[in-house]
Amino acid sequence: MKTRFARRTISTAIGTVTAAALAGMAVQAQAAQEITLGHTLSATSHYAVGAQAFKERLEELSDGAFTVNEHTSGSLGGEREMIEGLQIGTVDLVITSTGPLGNFVPETYVLDLPFLFEDYDQARCVLDGELGDELLGKIGEHDLVGLAWTENGFRHLTNSRREVLSPADAEGLRVRTMENEVHQEAFRQLGARPTPMAFPELFTALQQGTVDGQENPITVIVATNFWEVQDHLSLTGHVYSPAIMLGSPIMFDGLSEEEQEWFREAARASAEATRAEVSRLEEEGVALLEENGMTVQTDIDIAPFQEAVQPAYEIFTSQHGSEMLERIQAEAGNC
Repeated sequence: MKTRFARRTISTAIGTVTAAALAGMAVQAQAAQEITLGHTLSATSHYAVGAQAFKERLEELSDGAFTVNEHTSGSLGGEREMIEGLQIGTVDLVITSTGPLGNFVPETYVLDLPFLFEDYDQARCVLDGELGDELLGKIGEHDLVGLAWTENGFRHLTNSRREVLSPADAEGLRVRTMENEVHQEAFRQLGARPTPMAFPELFTALQQGTVDGQENPITVIVATNFWEVQDHLSLTGHVYSPAIMLGSPIMFDGLSEEEQEWFREAARASAEATRAEVSRLEEEGVALLEENGMTVQTDIDIAPFQEAVQPAYEIFTSQHGSEMLERIQAEAGNC
């Protein structure tokens, strides 16, 4: 009897421990929520650097309660498609340029005006300040969550047909632009033929001659190996291109206040890492492009380009007003 009782006791104890272990594993599995993060650039790009920094910081802050699954190279679609995915909850987080963002949040179009900022310090100063926070708040009014401003860099023009040193040289070039009315109007004013196109389609379009050129920061030109399909690079610096980390309100509203702050802090860590990578590539990228056969025009008189695109400002202010533009210009002057 004692033996059978002892066996039953041991068996019960083992069962209790096993049940507790399984329950603990179930709670742990339930707690480890996978977050889907998408972007259109390669796994070696500055976006990927930022995504990795976000992943590491969020998993550290949450003690593993959240894991991040990064999807690169447009595997979840183009930027516009992914932003739409945020709104309906099929994507949790996106790192994107501001190019298509104006289609969802018209207030952000102002950031795409040509020659708005003089340098990186000025642009980062404005976006990290009160106006940047205000624009993040505006994003929150359009079924999106603005987590942090990050960066692409100053945009430059590449093409496969000829050197571009003046606006006249750009005339007639079929230039892929983002799906952004401000960018398109600026290139119309230069005499080019802007062709809006989702980024994942661009390399093939350049390869097949569907478009002659494109415009992007050095970071993107390097990450996408555009030297394989483009011969000429002109360092026009015509637009400062911020990027942004956006969240799905469906995902974000389901978080506690503490968890939401983890996401914001991780997004700030992502932005810091991305900007550091942009700065590195700005210093090293041009030499890399030249090594890979691109002809790079560095000595460009920017004044004729600035004059040529002024009508884009007039069109913008007629549609969206001038208040935010004037505030940004004033703040930039104080940075």
